[in-house]
Amino acid sequence: MSGLLGIARAIDRVNGIIGRSFAWLILVAVLVSAGNAIIRKTLNISSNAWLEAQWYLFGAVFMMCAAWTLREDEHVRVDVLSQRLSPRARVRIDLICHILFLMPFAVLMVYLAWPFFVSSYTSGEQSSNAGGLIRWPAKIWVLLGFIVLAAQGVSEIIKKAAMLTGHLDLPDPPQKEDDLPPAAKEAGNRG
Repeated sequence: MSGLLGIARAIDRVNGIIGRSFAWLILVAVLVSAGNAIIRKTLNISSNAWLEAQWYLFGAVFMMCAAWTLREDEHVRVDVLSQRLSPRARVRIDLICHILFLMPFAVLMVYLAWPFFVSSYTSGEQSSNAGGLIRWPAKIWVLLGFIVLAAQGVSEIIKKAAMLTGHLDLPDPPQKEDDLPPAAKEAGNRG
């Protein structure tokens, strides 16, 4: 199990670096958006390329940060149900869902995204908008995003199995709002 946990740690490390790096593209997208709006309003000049660049940047962030989100356990879940379960039951459910749903979906998407990207790249596909960008850079993020998500799925399966076999500690149970100290409740209400 220690060898598998080493693989999981390596995947986690790589996806952490990728996620933190790509998260900075949000700032770039905001600057592109602001610059485009300022130029459009002040100089009455507009470009579809700037709009598409914003979409490409957002798509890159969304796809390349999904694995990081999974690693950090920040993905959407039904807390009303999961709060009622023991940590062991939550880990079992996560393991089953990763094996039955996440991995088949991620692998299928990699399989489907490869020809989607290759076709766009080899044909030199262009945007249908006047002055638009080439399309393959947007499509490669779909492929790469699902590759890193599948890798993170492998890491999560290893870690969940290690928790169930006693090689890793189980996560702490989620705190219910009634159990939180008053300052934490107030902070949660402000956010």
